[in-house]
Amino acid sequence: MPSAPLRRLRENLTVVDLADADAWIQTQEHALLFFAGDPARYPESDDVAVILPELLKRFAGRMTAALVAAEAETALQARYRFDACPALVLLRRGEYLGAITRIHSWADYIGELETLLAAETKPIPGFKIPVVAESAERCH
Repeated sequence: MPSAPLRRLRENLTVVDLADADAWIQTQEHALLFFAGDPARYPESDDVAVILPELLKRFAGRMTAALVAAEAETALQARYRFDACPALVLLRRGEYLGAITRIHSWADYIGELETLLAAETKPIPGFKIPVVAESAERCH
């Protein structure tokens, strides 16, 4: 069951799933997708759910946000290749600008969103593959 902050967001934002995410994204000059993740696993999602409406007020007219439906998060996370929740993914006319993961200070959100809004679109980042040094001892 969603937490109270996520329920409020669900009542006040568009909720996108796999069937309608692309259509909604293409209608926005700047689309901000909120990936909450499982609030039991990512309790800071509630914090972002409280901060997001304030960010939208601060950037009024410059971006529109949608909450990504829980059942669509895994597939869309694979598309945008960020590695932690909660996450905000910013797109310009469907083209990738960047992602902000985890919780940040107000000033960091403002600075990062200003930077992303002014940036050129870029390719979605590649997958990160951890490099692990081989150990002299092996598990048997």
